[in-house]
Amino acid sequence: MTPKSESVRSATSKDVPALAGLVERYWKFELIGGFARTRIEMLLTEFLAAPERGACWVVESDGQVRGYLLAVFMFSLEHGGLMAEIDEFFVADELRSMGSGSRLLARAELDLAERGLVRLQLQLGVDNRRARHFYERHGFTRRAGFELLDKALKVP
Repeated sequence: MTPKSESVRSATSKDVPALAGLVERYWKFELIGGFARTRIEMLLTEFLAAPERGACWVVESDGQVRGYLLAVFMFSLEHGGLMAEIDEFFVADELRSMGSGSRLLARAELDLAERGLVRLQLQLGVDNRRARHFYERHGFTRRAGFELLDKALKVP
């Protein structure tokens, strides 16, 4: 069931305060530490001002931003061009299981394809079965034979 006044649209700089609040909720939900509102607002402002870095969409319900999907762009020789990775995707509890996340993802996929991106990927916690089921329902699959490795860099 769709909320009466729901819309999905590209995020703008005016959404930064609401987005920061949702980021805080998402980080608490995922047990991610280190949330600092001022820094998150600065990073979101910089990100939204640089469309070559990626894109962000919001789901708005009853005049309030209640979900977001933020995707970052990267070039891949292997995959034949520009691709995106979902960096963060969160829908507020009150909109879950109502199709809002599906509409948000569909809009992102459409916009990315229209911009010529060739692939969309994401990282997912191995124990997050609910999210895995959601993504599999939307056509995402595991990449056989690969696993994620990462390393924090020392920023001067």
